[in-house]
Amino acid sequence: MGTTRTNGSLYTNIQNGVATVEFGHPASNSFVSEMLDRLTKILRDLSENTAVSVIVLKSEGDRAFCAGASFDELLAVSNHREGTAFFSGFAHVINAMRACAQPIIGRVQGKAVGGGVGLISACDYVFATEDAAVRLSELTIGIAPLVIAPAVKRKVGVSGLAELSLAPKEWKNAYWAKDNGLFSKVFQNIKEMDKELDFFTSQLASYNREALVALKKVLWEGTGNWDELLLSRAAITGELALSEQTRKAMEAFKK
Repeated sequence: MGTTRTNGSLYTNIQNGVATVEFGHPASNSFVSEMLDRLTKILRDLSENTAVSVIVLKSEGDRAFCAGASFDELLAVSNHREGTAFFSGFAHVINAMRACAQPIIGRVQGKAVGGGVGLISACDYVFATEDAAVRLSELTIGIAPLVIAPAVKRKVGVSGLAELSLAPKEWKNAYWAKDNGLFSKVFQNIKEMDKELDFFTSQLASYNREALVALKKVLWEGTGNWDELLLSRAAITGELALSEQTRKAMEAFKK
């Protein structure tokens, strides 16, 4: 069972050098702005924690991994400032994941949409089940996945980004995600995945932390401009969200 809190939930547990960050929301583990801000802070704090060698990012329940940003909050956006702030939430989280000292391991038990795919893309290694299909649905509501595009493209390439974003109603299955570099390993069920994940992270945590930190920096070489890039993309998306066509598409989607 997942959380029933309308503002969602975030929990952190640290054991034997492994920090597990678990998020949840009753709307398919989507993110309200407050949750994104809190997750950004948690990741920055963990980055400074020398007792942590590895971070696991997971969501609650046994169904959806993450439905992206809160649709209700998006509908409430009424001006460019609010739109930019709204889309900056995932920009800050992705940048916090990128800049985090430790490798981040994603645990994906189910479907991911939009910003959820962005979170997966910003992980350094990803475990997933066969139920973990992915989709970038932004075009269907009149916007585009601009903020998360750099992270997604870094994993699946330009062709993979195009395949996902230009077919916004099409789910790509877990094996497509693995073949294209988004997932590292795919398992038949959650039990098998968690067994392997526990072994994998305990092994990682036993290695030289300094070596892990050095490797993390190498893995993200060439992304130093993302602090500015993702925020500029948030501003563009915030403008798109105000267009008449987008407002009509979102209202129709809500119905």
